[in-house]
Amino acid sequence: MLITSISGIRGTIGGSPGEGLTPPDVVKFATGYARWIREATGQPRPKVVVGRDARLSGELVRDLLVGTLNAAGVDVIDLGLSTTPTVELAVPQERADGGIILTASHNPRQWNALKLLDASGEFLSAAAGERVLELSDAPGQYSEVDAIGRVSRRTDWMEKHVEQALALDLVDAEAVRANRFKVAVDAVNSSGGIILPMLLEAMGCEVVQVHCEPTGQFAHNPEPLPAHLKDLCEAVVAQGCDLGISVDPDVDRLAFVGEDGSWFGEEYTLVAVADYVLSKTPGNTVSNMSSTRALRQVTESRGGRYVASAVGEVNVVKAIKETDAVIGGEGNGGIIYPASHCGRDAVVGTALFLTHLAASGVRVSALRRSYPDWFMSKDKLDLPAVDVEQALKQLMMAHPEADVNTLDGVKFDLDEGWVHLRKSNTEPIIRVYAEASSPEAASALGSRFKSELQGLLSALED
Repeated sequence: MLITSISGIRGTIGGSPGEGLTPPDVVKFATGYARWIREATGQPRPKVVVGRDARLSGELVRDLLVGTLNAAGVDVIDLGLSTTPTVELAVPQERADGGIILTASHNPRQWNALKLLDASGEFLSAAAGERVLELSDAPGQYSEVDAIGRVSRRTDWMEKHVEQALALDLVDAEAVRANRFKVAVDAVNSSGGIILPMLLEAMGCEVVQVHCEPTGQFAHNPEPLPAHLKDLCEAVVAQGCDLGISVDPDVDRLAFVGEDGSWFGEEYTLVAVADYVLSKTPGNTVSNMSSTRALRQVTESRGGRYVASAVGEVNVVKAIKETDAVIGGEGNGGIIYPASHCGRDAVVGTALFLTHLAASGVRVSALRRSYPDWFMSKDKLDLPAVDVEQALKQLMMAHPEADVNTLDGVKFDLDEGWVHLRKSNTEPIIRVYAEASSPEAASALGSRFKSELQGLLSALED
């Protein structure tokens, strides 16, 4: 399978060109990106930072990518084994013109991807992404021998990343050291197994490593969800840890486990970190429309304003900048702290969370209980060949009691919770997200709106 979008290209390794992520596909899109960099910057010899997670195809794809960029006259700074936020930090500090991260994030090991960054170390805008796709479809032009790009290798950027996280004003490493936390880490055998222990040891924590060898042999489904973290939960309890930390292969998603093995909740990673940041620097917060209502409640209790963005990191970052928010992110465990950089960063998120935990003086499970309880349901329905927008308009008319947001699909805000219906960008489906005060209520709320929408769609098919 091969999926192209404005944020990059991702697919399963192997197969036929155009159907999987094959060498010709890597060359094609790397060439398009190189042409876009040259066009966007006007630089005769652009410079691009490249890094990869530990998945098995990483070196193969890296070699194809770097060779293509060099052939197109682009110099490359190769960070080697790295993380998405590390590359994002490196791009502007290396005065590069862009960056590419080789990672399929939480997708299984047979997947890989090219995630494309601009000169700010941020994901491309929709317009820039469209332009890269256009240029990828045009015939390639490559450099003559004297204009071939060069490669320089930098292996110290994960250390720099940790140093910069520890230097943030709201990170109190001394307070964390005084608590001598014992922390279990599940890094799904990717690059988080290097950078998270490095950070934790620098903060005086005792580290219990669970799947931290960066072999790329993922020990379980790499998405940090409760069903996949049995080993981490067991290690926390068996080893007497104060908490457990889970990250995905490229370290931009972050989830916690309490001292009793309980699930803190991916949605509540951002809630807890935002609560701490707001306590020190009052202001606004941002998350996407499918994230928990608890962030709005915590923000307003701290005197700030909460803003919901369209789904997608680039949209969250845009809203953070527009509202001058002090923190933002996504409910999938993505922490965006603009005082560091405008990208999801589990390293910065961990440092802020541990500082918050140290200052609170309570256990992780008690900290979780201090926040409003909301539970989420996620469902989907197949996208029929009818006017979906018409059906959604009819659904809105049927619910005058709801506060409706149409920024990205349709979100119905109700007293008892919310429902968000949006067309997927990558699959022929409509996603149905709901949140309410119990798992049962969330499931029932989502099912009710899904059933109503199905009825309206069926009527349009008749």
